[in-house]
Amino acid sequence: MVPRPARLHARRLPLLTLVAAVVLTACGDSTGDEQHHSTAGVVPGLERFYEQDVAWEPCDDYGADGAYLARQDVECGYVEVPLDYADPEGEPIRLAVSRLPASGERIGSLLVNPGGPGASGLSTALAADGTALGERFDVVGFDPRGVGASEPAVRCRTDAEFDDDRAQDDGDTSPEGIAATEKRNREYAQLCADRTGTDLLAHIGSREVVQDMDILRGVLGDDALTYLGYSYGTRLGTLYAEEFPGRVRAMVLDGAIDPEQDPVEEIVRQAEGFQKAFDEFAAYCTRYAGCPLGDDPAQAADRFRDLVDPLLEAPAPTTDPRGLSHRDAITGVQQGLYSPTLWGSLRGGLDSLARSDTGDTLLQLADLYEGRGEDGAYTNITDAFNAIRCVDDPPLTDRALAGELDTRFRAVAPFLDDGRGTGAAALDVCAFWPVPATGEPHAPDVRDLPPVLVVSTTGDPATPYAAGVELADRLGGVLLTFEGTQHTVALDGNDCVDSAVTSYLVDLAVPASDPHC
Repeated sequence: MVPRPARLHARRLPLLTLVAAVVLTACGDSTGDEQHHSTAGVVPGLERFYEQDVAWEPCDDYGADGAYLARQDVECGYVEVPLDYADPEGEPIRLAVSRLPASGERIGSLLVNPGGPGASGLSTALAADGTALGERFDVVGFDPRGVGASEPAVRCRTDAEFDDDRAQDDGDTSPEGIAATEKRNREYAQLCADRTGTDLLAHIGSREVVQDMDILRGVLGDDALTYLGYSYGTRLGTLYAEEFPGRVRAMVLDGAIDPEQDPVEEIVRQAEGFQKAFDEFAAYCTRYAGCPLGDDPAQAADRFRDLVDPLLEAPAPTTDPRGLSHRDAITGVQQGLYSPTLWGSLRGGLDSLARSDTGDTLLQLADLYEGRGEDGAYTNITDAFNAIRCVDDPPLTDRALAGELDTRFRAVAPFLDDGRGTGAAALDVCAFWPVPATGEPHAPDVRDLPPVLVVSTTGDPATPYAAGVELADRLGGVLLTFEGTQHTVALDGNDCVDSAVTSYLVDLAVPASDPHC
């Protein structure tokens, strides 16, 4: 099967979810029940959506993170938007929104998007808590349409069905293996159509989300949007700049997706990024005595395959009765490569697999990626991820190209090559999706956009550095380069990066040309 793209999430807040941030200029005070709406840039025919009030309340009933947010003085509410912007009088849907009010002299609202696609954004109301940004802005998170606590939400599989799917082998490229994988993909697509409905699936793409973001801007009382988007959130930022360039105050885009890049090339570049991250991890691990990858970084990929390939025959035992499947082992390792803060856990997980043939830590890392809680319940991140990506880009339906992609993937990421490549591969779920794609790669057509700040990390495994260079050039922005190996960095505690981001968002001070941190 063609390897699925990595979910483009940002780093996690403690105990919570993925991080990103967005800033809006506003008028008035955000405290109390008084509502302030922006009268600037209201789209004709949508006035009732821009003029609605948010009934802020405790977050306890707002999804997996709601109870935690309620203890952090974050408040939540719902904002209605049209399901179909071509039919604004039709049945609306509701976006879940969270807010941590500014602690000092308020500039406006800091709207937060965490990337994904499919990641809940409510917890990102805490993204700038305790910082200068949190002092000057209301920090506002939201679950995009179909995601998290927004209503209705995309749901395709039950919890038990998710567990069962993760135990399946999706890497068999024999004719029989390809047929079995595609059968599961067809069945999954049909489940999504049956359980979610094609109306929502047809209107869940990024083109609708950026229109939702403009309604949020107006509801929050901001005349112009200042946006900090991570990972997939950079795609939203770029599309918003195309659609509403005159309503942008400032934008920080961290972990960029190149809007012109073909999805096939994106997967290959991600594979290259994860190989580089694995090499960095191997260099770190082999400095320790007893590293499960040995003492020679050049041999680490082979040692890794020796550890995980036996799982193709039988899962490793775990305290959880599921066991560790080969697929989950690979997912857990990829999750661990997102940030050096997870390298210790990744090394421990591989060590347990090597020494005692147990897979608890890698299974926990895989659960983190898949959105599975300790109680066995899943968030809808995987279902929403698939639903959004399948309409954001045209599907790959050319079998020859699918086989070529699988071959290229194995070549650029040998640590992920299980040796079963045949030059053929299964078509992924988007080839069988029940609604057509509504987006496609294209060169951004942006005019009269204020200076934007693009942050790109040299060793980012999921969104390679070159994509940030290219996006900054396309948007006429300034590129801030961070030397490191992790996925996104803004508001992650690096003083050099955070100082530049804060000055830009608060004071509109554009950094000197192409700074490095």
